[in-house]
Formats: sequence, structure tokens, C-alpha cells
Amino acid sequence: MTPTAESHHGSEQMTALPGDVDVVIFGAGINGAGLFRDLCAQGVSCCIVDKADFGSGTSAAPSRLIHGGLKYLETGEFGLVAQSTLERNLLLKNAPHYVSPLPTVIPIFSWGKGMWAALRTLLGSTSAPRSRGAILIKIGLMIYDFYGSRHRVMPRHRLVGRRQALRDMPALTGSIVATGTYYDAKITHPERLVLELIADGLEANPNSSAANYTALVSSANGVLAFRRENGGGAFSLRPKLVVNAAGPWIDQVNAALGAPSKMIGGTKGSHILLKHDALVQSLAGRMLYFEADDGRICLVYDYLGKALVGSTDLAADNPDTVRCEPAEIDYLLESVRTLLPGMRFEREQIVYAYSGIRPLPASDAAIPGLISRDHSAPVAEPEPSRPFPIISLIGGKWTTFRGFAEEVAETVLDRLGRARKVTTRSMPIGGGRDFPTDTAARSSWLVNTASASGIDETRLDLLLSRYGTKASRIARHQSASSNEDRLPDSSDYSVSEIDYIARNEFVEHLADIVMRRTTLAISGSLTTGDLQQVAIVAGRALGWNPQRTGEEIDAVVTQLNGTNLMGLQAEFHPPIASDRAKLA
Repeated sequence: MTPTAESHHGSEQMTALPGDVDVVIFGAGINGAGLFRDLCAQGVSCCIVDKADFGSGTSAAPSRLIHGGLKYLETGEFGLVAQSTLERNLLLKNAPHYVSPLPTVIPIFSWGKGMWAALRTLLGSTSAPRSRGAILIKIGLMIYDFYGSRHRVMPRHRLVGRRQALRDMPALTGSIVATGTYYDAKITHPERLVLELIADGLEANPNSSAANYTALVSSANGVLAFRRENGGGAFSLRPKLVVNAAGPWIDQVNAALGAPSKMIGGTKGSHILLKHDALVQSLAGRMLYFEADDGRICLVYDYLGKALVGSTDLAADNPDTVRCEPAEIDYLLESVRTLLPGMRFEREQIVYAYSGIRPLPASDAAIPGLISRDHSAPVAEPEPSRPFPIISLIGGKWTTFRGFAEEVAETVLDRLGRARKVTTRSMPIGGGRDFPTDTAARSSWLVNTASASGIDETRLDLLLSRYGTKASRIARHQSASSNEDRLPDSSDYSVSEIDYIARNEFVEHLADIVMRRTTLAISGSLTTGDLQQVAIVAGRALGWNPQRTGEEIDAVVTQLNGTNLMGLQAEFHPPIASDRAKLA
């Protein structure tokens, strides 16, 4: 039996893997996970491996937007806009539990500026347009609406003058002349969507497997040798084809496979989350998409009750040491101060920060923002010492992962002599399957699930938003409605949720739970008390001794304090006898 995400945690999942497999995928970020699901659905046996946790690299550090790429119109990447708007609309249908519409407001500071600069950029200029005026933005939004017409699920754009704009959002600077409003989308749980793609793939093909925290030890004579961390065992595979979806680590992986390359020239994007209730209230569910003083695009919107501000775009190529630097924080804070002069923005409002490297193609562009976000999949053909080809997934963006996966899957199927069995275009993802998308359907789902599980409807409603229709499994896991089941400081996460996650969702470390399986960390709500309780529950489920539990807490505190700008204490107090009895 090949283990699945619902039956085994990570350390057990590779014990029965056969030696021969059709495809090995390196990198379990969004591109690798999307391809894994697609190939598994076609009956291709795959093994996806990642040196860290699933979705823990670049895929965990986006602006959390599912967008068509309005700014790509300026660089003439109309094909990318067409694909992005289509994929955005498809994700709104296939992953409605995590992806939802986001009305987006563009502050406009002139009527006619930017026309010639935009034309120069369209013709290949390496300088970014500045001061995009109302006429230019109107043209761009009309084109954007046209490209978004396929499978349209959201309204068209509109422009309003200064008076109405300031009436709608009084906090905006009075120097605007108008605002434009259009619709894109946001994703609440990107890391969980990556996990769901992998789980869907495993469910579709029992001959496929997935392994996180797994390192390539050697590549020789067509055999790849792997070792899992913490004594998790070793295994070897003989693939017919290898896909390198390692993102910013692509060149390192190719070198380890005996196919040295120089394909990646990444840029760094950093974000901060602010506890700023007045700003969140003023935004009223909208995103501000605006131009900073240097011409770069910034954004701010309500993410889980906090104000998410991003992003920077700086040349960088070391994903292992990436973090949000003080100069980037200053840049982001000053950008929102200029746009919203009546509000206070200070460092002490930051509850979380994160940063990642975009795996863009190597480029000599002077301005990182002008490097193409399009994707490609070059192939390193087999050699005598390496009998399998290597397909490297270069570039791309979160929104277009399904379309990118579909393109690469066609190449893989052709090389394997297989035919496509199903399309992923209308295939629901994870908890998006049978998700109730209107009020009546949601009410009916809650009533029926409450009756079957004995869980309070209010609690089920929260779980449905957090996990989609997979909430019913978590509701059945234990009593998720009792007050005694809550984490000590969290108002809405339960002990039984954490226990379910630890036992069923490939958890190897405490950070996997607090940073990726839940939103405890990024929402800024994680406390020392909750961290300790989560560690105790996870330790019980995964067989950690008190020393390992303490080490896991220390590692999370070090990461959150040093990299994510959170202030947590590392003191670990083992549970007293009464607490142990509750957990037994």
C-alpha cells in the first residue's frame, strides 16, 4: 500500500515505495505540486520530494494574491495576462474555500501622464513607467477586462473622480485625482493548497508517493539515492524522467544530478503584516494597488484581520538566507505613509514579516520588476552517465501553476508515450470539492454536517472556511466544539485540530504546523502558551520525547524571532499530570 496524506505522517510514508517510477519531481512548491497532481491523474507514477517541508520555500512567500498581472500589460506580455486571468477565474471555481474575489483600488495622481513612458516600456525600454495617469490606467483596465472575460466570475472595472474616491476611502492622500477599481483575487491558505494538490495526487494514483525533508544523496547510473532526515530511512529510485521544480534551488539540483546549469536569476520579495485596525477598517475588504516613489508597485490589503503590505523587488539569489531586511521595512512603511498620510505606521505595529526569492530566469535587466514572470521548461537530454532527461521549471507565478503544469505534463506524457486521460481545468482542489458557494448551500452543508458529527454549526462554519469540505473529517476526529478543546490563548484553534494535522498531514516539525498547516504564526496570534500546547499535542502524536519537544519549540522561536520579526519566548514547561491526562 502506498501511504497517503490521510493515513500516515511523513516519517512512515516511504517505507513501501518501489524502486522504479515514471517520474521524480524535485521540489514540492506550487509548480511541483501542481504537476504532481496532473501526472498522477493521468496514471503516471510519480515521487515528489523536497529537502524541506512541502510549500515551505518561495511558495510560502507570495503576496497571497491570485491575479491576472495587470502590470504585465506594460511590458507587452499579453499572453501571460491572458493565461493569468483565465487561471485566476478557474481557481475561483476550483478552490473556492481558499480563493475569493478581491476588489482592488488604484489611486491615480494625474490624468495624462505616463503615456510615452508606457509606450517605451512596451517597445522594450528597460526603465519602468512612472506616474501612470487616468487615461493610461483606463486603457489598461479595459484590456484587462477583455482578457478576463473567459469564465468571467467578477465585475468589470470602474473609475471615479477625486470627490467620490475620498468619500469611499477618506484615508487616501488628497493629492489623488481619481481612483480605478477592478477585481482580482486573494488566497488565504497558499501553503495548504500546495498540500492539498499533493494529497489529491496521492489519492488519484496509489502508485505515487511524496516525501518532505528528503535529501538527494547521489545520482549514478540512472539511480537516485535519497535519505530522509532524523533517521527516517533511505530509499533509491530509478526514474524514466526527472522534473526539477526546485524554484530558486534549480541550478543546485541540476548540478547534483550531473547537469550543471545557470538558469535562475531570482529577485527577492518581502512583506510585512501590521496590526492596524483603523487601516483594516478603512480598506473594507479592498486592496490598494499603488505606485511607490521609485515607480515600483506596492499593495496593502486585509489578510486575516491584519494589514499585509508588500512587496519589494530586489535582485537576490540565496534562498537559504533570505529575510526581510530593515531597509525593506523602511521602504514599505514609507510607501504607505505617503499614500495614507493621516495614519500612523511604525515598526512596533509589525506582527509578522516574510521574504522569498522569485525563481525568475537569469536576466541582465537593470530593473528587477521588468524581468518576465512568464515560464519555460527547458530539457536537458539524457547522457551516457544520466539515462533520464531533466525538465527544469523556470519562472512562472502562483496564479498560473495549473496551466504551467498542464503544459509540462503534455511534454512528459509525450516522452513516456502516454495519452492524457483527464483535464485539470475543471478539477476541484482538496476541500474545494463540493464546496457550498452560496448562502443556502452553505447553510444546508452546516446543518447536515452538524447532525452527522455532533459539532456546533458556528464551529463548523469556521472549519469550513479553514479547510473547505475536508472540515467534516476534522470535525469527526474529536469533539471540536467543547471549550476544553481550545488552545489556551487561541480563540478558534482547537487541540483536536492540531492532533488531526499532526497525524494526517505529513508533519515532521513543529514549524510545519504553526507556519504552514495553520495560520497561527502569520496571523500574529501565536503565543508562547499556544506554541507549547501545540508542541505537546504534536509530540504525543509523533512520538517526541520531552527533549525533542523542547528542541522543536526552540527552533520555532529562533526562526520567528530572527526571520519573521515576532517576539516569542522559548521557555518550555512540560505538561503537569492533569494536562497529560487531558491529552491521553
